[in-house]
Amino acid sequence: MKKFVMAAIGGTLAGAVLTAQIAGPLVAQENRRNTTVYEQLDLFGDIFERIRAQYVEDVDSADLIEAAINGMLTSLDPHSSYLAPEDAQDMREQTRGEFGGLGIEVTQEDGWVKVVTPMDGTPAFNAGIESGDFITQVNGESLLGLNLTEAVELMKGPVGSEIIITIVREGTADPFDVSIVRDIIKLTAVRSRAEGNTVVMRVSTFNDQTYINLKEGLAKTVEELGGLDSVDGFVLDLRNNPGGLLNQAIRVSDAFLEAGEIVSTRGRDPQDGDRYNAQAGDLAEGKPIVVLINGGSASASEIVAGALQDHRRAIVVGTRSFGKGSVQTVMPLRSDGAMRLTTARYYTPSGRSIQALGVSPDIIVQQPPRVRPTEEEQEKTERRTRTEADLRGSLDNDSLSDDEQRQIEEERAAAEKAAELRKSDYQLAYAIDILKGLSAIAPRE
Repeated sequence: MKKFVMAAIGGTLAGAVLTAQIAGPLVAQENRRNTTVYEQLDLFGDIFERIRAQYVEDVDSADLIEAAINGMLTSLDPHSSYLAPEDAQDMREQTRGEFGGLGIEVTQEDGWVKVVTPMDGTPAFNAGIESGDFITQVNGESLLGLNLTEAVELMKGPVGSEIIITIVREGTADPFDVSIVRDIIKLTAVRSRAEGNTVVMRVSTFNDQTYINLKEGLAKTVEELGGLDSVDGFVLDLRNNPGGLLNQAIRVSDAFLEAGEIVSTRGRDPQDGDRYNAQAGDLAEGKPIVVLINGGSASASEIVAGALQDHRRAIVVGTRSFGKGSVQTVMPLRSDGAMRLTTARYYTPSGRSIQALGVSPDIIVQQPPRVRPTEEEQEKTERRTRTEADLRGSLDNDSLSDDEQRQIEEERAAAEKAAELRKSDYQLAYAIDILKGLSAIAPRE
């Protein structure tokens, strides 16, 4: 018995010694880490005081601290930042769909400001700004060396005022200036229309009106076409859509899915992950869908495209999307400011992250550059090729009734209209052609 007790005591002592041997270095390491953090905070305080006391000009302490906070956040990734009270208010206005400005979504790449997308119908869009353009100067002042918040601040100004931005564009030899007049930006989240027997839904942003606009616009356009039986399919145009609210991306995806995962988010702590699933109900009732994307399709747009592609619910057409696969949480701060912090990555239903990779289309279709035809080309296009019907004394076609003749003429007019669309928007025309083909081979009930 004594030996047993002694053995037990010995085991306890050995365990205590082992625990001390393991815990001791860990505690010491944590203490050293804390000490280093406190030393660095002291260093920050020293620098702050020296700037206030010795800088060549008087500086505002609040500006210094705000710049330090923003520098800390922007060092993490391009999408984390500090929002001063006025910037936080601007962001809230944007999610409601109305704000003042140029109408461009920008990011920062290699120290330069890069256009993610110009928003439909805005001054920037009307001035010809394109996704992928680099803005190097604002009113002659270089943006190199400024962080994104500072660069955006330079582009702000009163509604109605003019701004001149210098653009560097791939494929263009020299930088060029573009004059833009600032305006109130009123975003209609979704515009629906009929192109032939196809319903085209142009989604320009994901704000708190997107799903409602889409649902109402879809129903109205389907009714105009005479019901779903008359519809070949649907085009969901997400080109140059910079994203927006996650919950709206989920609702738009859910609008066309009967079941299954839409998107999942994963943070640093695995327990913080979320998974969002579709509910029964498809607004398109199984009709084929084509999703259009390009390099200006980002964030929420990529969630929708990725979800519909993974579920094989839609054919994705266009060019590779932007590749923003991260989730930002906006956290209110004192004094009405806010902090936008990247808190998670999102994943498509198949488990793929599109961060920095983007969504790859099922069918890659480039949009040809806008080239105005010469007068000679215009005249050549307008000259109609001679046919049998143009020959003097040609025989009439007596096998067709008036109604059949009228139907042929209507079909020909529709085909000519589709051909015109290819000149103005080749990618959209391609998407509509896909839906026409699918409709032509669909089994008849």
